[in-house]
Amino acid sequence: MSTGADVEQLAAHPHLAPVSIIIPGNPVGKGRPRFFRGRAVTPAATRDYEQRIAAAGEEAAAEYGRFESGQALGMQVIARMPIPASWSERKRRQAVEQVIRPTSKPDLDNILKAAADGLNGVLYLDDAQIVETSITKIYHEEPALIITVSVA
Repeated sequence: MSTGADVEQLAAHPHLAPVSIIIPGNPVGKGRPRFFRGRAVTPAATRDYEQRIAAAGEEAAAEYGRFESGQALGMQVIARMPIPASWSERKRRQAVEQVIRPTSKPDLDNILKAAADGLNGVLYLDDAQIVETSITKIYHEEPALIITVSVA
């Protein structure tokens, strides 16, 4: 049974519940910047992917609100990688059952960096607020990046 104190606590801290967003399609890792004439230029694929993450974050922020500045956050990321079409039915089944796990690019740390940077200034003020992370890379028939942000 809910008490008035519970309602006040939820109103004062709207993000007691985690916020999850899903970015359909193949997960993309953060690419290294290239330097031209002394200026760092983010690769177009990275910029485009971070914009897709930011757009999904904006939708979540509009519905659930933004996390407070300085609030310690946790981030869980699940990268659902595509199963190679060339694989046999047996190997595809093993991938779905997670007997076979993706060990190819993109690297986990680059996926996490793209997720954190894409939501920077959108769902939270600064990705420095993230104090806990968990990231998993699996094969899936429906590739996507699933990002869950919660109070740590």
